[in-house]
Parts: sequence; structure tokens; C-alpha cells
Amino acid sequence: MLLAIDVGNTNVVFALFEGPDIRARWRIATDPRRTADEYAVWLRNLMEIEGIAANTVDCVIVSSVVPRAIHNLTVLSEKYFGTSSLIAGEAPADWRIEIDVDDPRSLGADRAVNAIAAHAKYSGDLIVVDFGTATTYDVVDFNGAYKGGIIAPGINISLDALVSAAAKLPRIAIEPPHGAGSVIGRNTEDQMQIGVFWGYVAMMEGLIARIRDEIGRPAKVIATGGLAILFDEHTRIFDAVDADLTLEGLALIARRATAA
Repeated sequence: MLLAIDVGNTNVVFALFEGPDIRARWRIATDPRRTADEYAVWLRNLMEIEGIAANTVDCVIVSSVVPRAIHNLTVLSEKYFGTSSLIAGEAPADWRIEIDVDDPRSLGADRAVNAIAAHAKYSGDLIVVDFGTATTYDVVDFNGAYKGGIIAPGINISLDALVSAAAKLPRIAIEPPHGAGSVIGRNTEDQMQIGVFWGYVAMMEGLIARIRDEIGRPAKVIATGGLAILFDEHTRIFDAVDADLTLEGLALIARRATAA
């Protein structure tokens, strides 16, 4: 069984693959100071609840945008699962795709993994939109080469900045504004929701339109990340919503690495 670990800026996601399918998944807040022993207590208890024995894990792969978190996760793999972890982007789990940008080493692991997974699952030119701490837009050409993209503040960061900088503005939930689609708010909360939610949708649609114009060919838009489903209900810009894209990309990289 494969244990795939995706370390983001906000959360770490653990997923157990049984063959091509995800058997179980869990998430915990990202904290680079968390030790291997702390991970093990938490994770093995959750595995036990699901009826999964630790000795069934025979491969571990880690992808991280938080470099300080990698060491303790490699210790977790060795000490508690008896196997050396694969690190996504490092041999033998290297990307095996062309990264056609000014500094390929600067590309975040999550974005490379998404590009690999998207090209494996979908045909043609692709735009991958990942809703995380930041919202990233990644362009993958029809040959699978990573061509670059965009990094924008995540919607939660945008809302936090607005609330923290304006003393009288309240904390609101990220959800579609109430009412019959009006974009003229009648109170402070509605006006904030309109600005944050529809403003974010407009930004997405505008950026994707500009990317498509620059590519000059039809391009599918694949959305992933926690808020993808919410936005998909209020825009026609996405061709597919793939919540497990990053995890499936990690599984694919692990299979390629162990088959080599």
C-alpha cells in the first residue's frame, strides 16, 4: 500500500492508496516543528480506526512546499513504516517532464505534481487551477511540458487582509452572496460577500481568458483544491473539477519511480 503525503502551506494531507484507489485520507495543520513521533501517534491511530495495519504500507512518497517539514516525514517513513520515503522531484521520483520556465528549480512541488497528473489524465493543452493558500494557474502544453503560470492570493488571504486592515468590517464566511444574483449589496455583509466572492470569480475568468488568448489554442481548465467545487457551481470556466489531482499525481510518480 502506498502512503502519499502532500505538504501544503496550510495543511498536510495523507492518503493511502490501495492499487489506483484512495483507501483513506486525513489532514492535519502544517507545522514544520511536528516530530515524526507526533505524526506517528496521530496517523497510526487513524489507520487503526480504519482497520489498516501499519505494516501494509510498503511505499511512501512526500511532496512538500515547506522544506523544513520534509525531514520529520522521512523519519516517520523510516522509523514507523520501515521504508525510505521517495521525495517528489528528487531521483528516482524526479519529474520527467520539461519545465520550460526561467528557473525550473523554483517551481513548487505541488504545481509540478499537478502538471504531471493533469497531462496523464486529460488531453491537449491544459490550464490547472489549484485553490490553496495561494491560487495558482499552471499551463501544461499538449506534450506535457510545463510552460509557466500565475500565482494569486488565495481567497482566504484576500478576506483576511480586508478584515484586518479595516476595523469596522466583520468576519464573513466565504460563500455566494444571498439574493437573486444582484451585485448591489444592501448591507455591509452582503457588499463584502459580493466583493470577495464575485470579485474572485471575475478574476479567475479574466485570467483564464487571457491565458487562453496567449496560448492561441483551445485549452481545457482543470480545477482542484478545497474551494474548486464551490466555485464550479457559479462559473462555467472549468472543464473538470478533480479534487484528488495532486494525490493521484504523487501516486503516479511513485509508480514510475518504483518501476524504474
